[in-house]
Amino acid sequence: MPLYEFRCEDCDVFEIWRPMAESSDPAHCPECDKRGKRIFSPPMTLSRTVRMKKVSSEPELVKRDLEPKTPRVQYHSGSRPWMVGH
Repeated sequence: MPLYEFRCEDCDVFEIWRPMAESSDPAHCPECDKRGKRIFSPPMTLSRTVRMKKVSSEPELVKRDLEPKTPRVQYHSGSRPWMVGH
């Protein structure tokens, strides 16, 4: 079943799952029970798992098992390798 968006004059936008055969029928607002008018919304192109995924406003805590190693400095033993032939 597709998800349709409707606009209530008092409560703003609400969504309802309904069969395609009932897509043009008006829907009643779940908050105030007034008739809502269907509004156009583009079709969802994301997979169902992405649409149903819980959205969290807090950042995810990532824990490291090991501390990163400090980079080792490498020194060149020769004299100015970039000036070859001078």
